[in-house]
Amino acid sequence: MPEKIQPPVAKIIPKELKQFDDVRIDNYFWLNDRENPEVIEYLNQENEYYNKMTAHTKDFQAVLFEEMKARIKEDDESVPYLYNGYYYITRFETGKNYPIYSRKKENLSAKEEILFDCNVMAEGKPYFKLGGLAISEDNKLAIFSVDIVGRRIYTIQVKNLEMDEILEDTIENVTGSAVWANDNKTIFYSSQDEVTLRSDKIFKHKLGTKQADDTLVYFEKDDTYTVDVAKSKSRKYLVIESGSTLTTEYQILNADKPDGKFAIFQKRIRGVEYSISHYKDHFYILTNKDKADNFKLMKTPETATSQENWTEVIAHREDVLLEDVEIFANYLVLDERSNGLNKIRIIPWSGEGEYYLPFESETYTAYTSTNVDFETEILRYSYQSMTTPSSVIDFNMRTKEKEIKKEQQVLGGKFDKNNYTEERLWATAKDGTKIPISMAYRKELKKDGNNPLLQYAYGSYGHSMNATFSSTRLSLLDRGFIFAIAHIRGGEDLGRHWYESGKILKKKNTFTDFIACSKFLIEQKYTSPQHLYAEGGSAGGLLMGVVVNNAPQLYKGVIAQVPFVDVMTTMLDNTIPLTTGEYDEWGNPNYKKYYKYMKSYSPYDNIKRQSYPNMYISTGLHDSQVQYWEPAKWVAKLRVFKTDSNYLFLDTNMEAGHGGASGRFEALKELAKEFSFLLDLEGIKK
Repeated sequence: MPEKIQPPVAKIIPKELKQFDDVRIDNYFWLNDRENPEVIEYLNQENEYYNKMTAHTKDFQAVLFEEMKARIKEDDESVPYLYNGYYYITRFETGKNYPIYSRKKENLSAKEEILFDCNVMAEGKPYFKLGGLAISEDNKLAIFSVDIVGRRIYTIQVKNLEMDEILEDTIENVTGSAVWANDNKTIFYSSQDEVTLRSDKIFKHKLGTKQADDTLVYFEKDDTYTVDVAKSKSRKYLVIESGSTLTTEYQILNADKPDGKFAIFQKRIRGVEYSISHYKDHFYILTNKDKADNFKLMKTPETATSQENWTEVIAHREDVLLEDVEIFANYLVLDERSNGLNKIRIIPWSGEGEYYLPFESETYTAYTSTNVDFETEILRYSYQSMTTPSSVIDFNMRTKEKEIKKEQQVLGGKFDKNNYTEERLWATAKDGTKIPISMAYRKELKKDGNNPLLQYAYGSYGHSMNATFSSTRLSLLDRGFIFAIAHIRGGEDLGRHWYESGKILKKKNTFTDFIACSKFLIEQKYTSPQHLYAEGGSAGGLLMGVVVNNAPQLYKGVIAQVPFVDVMTTMLDNTIPLTTGEYDEWGNPNYKKYYKYMKSYSPYDNIKRQSYPNMYISTGLHDSQVQYWEPAKWVAKLRVFKTDSNYLFLDTNMEAGHGGASGRFEALKELAKEFSFLLDLEGIKK
């Protein structure tokens, strides 16, 4: 055990925050200033405290890191896909942290052409992220973007692939998202507000000109919306998407006419979401129009795109969520979700002989993958389960023959999927709703209440938490842990109603569902409060914050990554990135009923004088989504209120943002910290 070390004490500077007839006193508001040397000093003190308190686990962290790294095939590459005459490949080389992007002309035996070696580009940079790759129609030029801070602020540049040189065109402080028009010299890109980082503008750039001369094509005035620009799969249209949590709107322009004017596809209607796919002379529209909560598929002529021209292709179903579509010359492929599981449905345009791909596991994940070619009968999809490594499969939709193009290798010689069990259970929520839980563990495990169990969840934004494989997770499973995913409301795991039942004024269902799952796992003797751990990140970190306030006695330890815990202050500050676009998710606290409801669960505002579990909390100084000061303030206040002697650690990456460290293996070091925290609490030393 570590020697007795006193934790940092953040100074108290009371700030009065008034809203309606309510006054909140925030003693740590001052931490909201990353330019203040005292703030940096406090974060460094917390890091020093964490490092001293966990010094006895550093060797074990190194063991865990090497163990997890050894399972990963270092000299690895993606399954090539053919696009516009070239096969594109992403690969990794042994000992290198970053990907290499390459291509081969017409066939895979052709000479490899290196597009970008991110290992070279990242040299000397503490953080590096390549994004926004787009190849011109003549295959000679590539748009790319780079973030070297981790705040998702990119610089766009253009590379001449024939000459292997970077052009002078430089577009700074943008989102990194950009596309080519079909003339090979016009670029459309999205830009964000400098303060809030909301993506709000679309610009047009001509090669050889300066950014200052770029043309503003569209400005999104509504601060609850963000914008993006893309190109249709058919490559005929440039598309601007404006989207909020509940509403979308598209504009289209013929990609052969970049100096033309974008036309509204269908103007926004509050609460109506739609997305578009172009094929031949029609657009196909995935939409919730007319109360189709689980979405339906419609189509319309490309010359008449407003909703009165839409006709139904696939009807809405109460028990099936239509998640995505892939269009081919002879087939329509649907990504569906029913009873919490993925389904892939193949429908010939002839109208005869539709079928589902057969999946036999009790809990799994399957989805269509990279399908960029219309004129093919091959569907590429991915499949995995909690005990089955990921596979990329090419499936012939006519003959129904399949070819496994790649199966994730788990190196080290110790992994055998037959040593593990996966199952799906159903817990009963506070209001009687059945909540699915996906689990994996070693077969020899006994249900005697003594097993360490890590329960994970997210539960926001309609993001479904799929049951996927993780080779790093084996480091827990092989040491006796059970890993469980709670598919709580707020996600979309059981359809759109699952999401609607866990947001805004029903948000508390998310939290009570998680607690109900914990109680169920304890009752069924999979674990006990002495061995149960909880984990969540970002909005899942909010979940962790509520759970430790309301049911701390259920957990031995909690991991909260980049946690969104100061809900009130953040949602009342419209200068913070994401805030205004979040009103449809959490509610707008400028209205009293939302304010009162949010305040009743906001973790930072509901800290109590009570015992809390052992807690490991991580954040990034440059995070633009959940600002570092939220977890920093949370920890500072917890230190004053908690009545126990359990661990409370704040670990701030001073060089990264929301996604943590860049680099393929640097992220494993962060994971090793989390695993060592859990294993140390269990008394597992090797």
